[in-house]
Amino acid sequence: MHIGCPTEIKPQEFRVGLTPNAAREAVGHGHSVTMQAGAGMGAGFTDDDYRAAGAQIADTAEEIFANAEMIVKVKEPQAIERRMLREGQILFTYLHLAPDPAQTEDLVRSGATCIAYETVTDRSGGLPLLAPMSEVAGRLAPQVGAWTLQKANGGRGVLLGGVPGVGPANVVVIGGGVVGTQAAKIAAGMGARVTVLDKSLPRMRYLDDVYGRDFRTTYASAGATAEAVVQADMVIGAVLVPGAAAPKLVSREQLSTMKPGAAIVDVAIDQGGCFETSKATTHEDPIYEVDGIMHYCVANMPGAVARTSTLALGNATMPFVLAIADKGWKQACEEDAHLAEGLNVHAGLITNLAVGEGLGREAISAQEALRR
Repeated sequence: MHIGCPTEIKPQEFRVGLTPNAAREAVGHGHSVTMQAGAGMGAGFTDDDYRAAGAQIADTAEEIFANAEMIVKVKEPQAIERRMLREGQILFTYLHLAPDPAQTEDLVRSGATCIAYETVTDRSGGLPLLAPMSEVAGRLAPQVGAWTLQKANGGRGVLLGGVPGVGPANVVVIGGGVVGTQAAKIAAGMGARVTVLDKSLPRMRYLDDVYGRDFRTTYASAGATAEAVVQADMVIGAVLVPGAAAPKLVSREQLSTMKPGAAIVDVAIDQGGCFETSKATTHEDPIYEVDGIMHYCVANMPGAVARTSTLALGNATMPFVLAIADKGWKQACEEDAHLAEGLNVHAGLITNLAVGEGLGREAISAQEALRR
């Protein structure tokens, strides 16, 4: 199979879909790999690194899309890229379709087979291709939130860890999954007073058993969430419903109850965000203010630490890239029901029920798509 990897063009996105090691593995399996010139530079990989791995270098994205049977990316294809997709081509990347009707429509029209990293599952019910970036984003969240809290950025001017005689900041993390756990660990490590809200009693028991000395847990009822938000200097949104739009858990009305200059970090913004006032921003202009509350809603947070993120993502995606290339997407999905869960669009149809529900559009299951 001919695998192509274009340069990411989303603003301030420095990751790359294939590492040189992934390219070397694919070539070793008998496939051809073409990288766009400069695709890996943001993550510290040169064109010569890819040439040494056996990959070819193309000057333009147009060449990649025109010739490759499978396109491997990091972020969702931008409008100019979606116009280059064709019927029967495989797209393997993050998609986050539920809050993005324009992208969904373009992918449906393209006739391409689109497999989304974020809905591939594993035997334990986890999301193995989302987890590495969730870990990165979770660990980044207190770091960028602390920066947002600085007075020069419009924040309260509160130091997360406090100093002797001055108490630490109150950090509330909504969601106790991968993102929330990582965020809470780092915030607690920075000296903050941390509360994690979640609705899963087994998850809260686990967090309490493992991290009970570092942060506390609270059941995420509407009342408890509202009370915690009032006390918070920083609120980190870390909720996820796989494939679906994120639920809105903090309303605009509740902003008036928060401390002036408090910071919101919405890690769920890729799925539409879990705060009513959230809107996607970029690393170029990451912060905005609503009713005195500072919002950090960058939609590709891990892109800020591109080398770490690329290596972590590459480790996770490589086996799936090879399975699709070795067997073809259909056989690979038939043999691996967890990979099949990643099938979001195929042959002009939405093939993920959560995506269809989130968009209010007709959809079929991946299993039904495979039977056709």
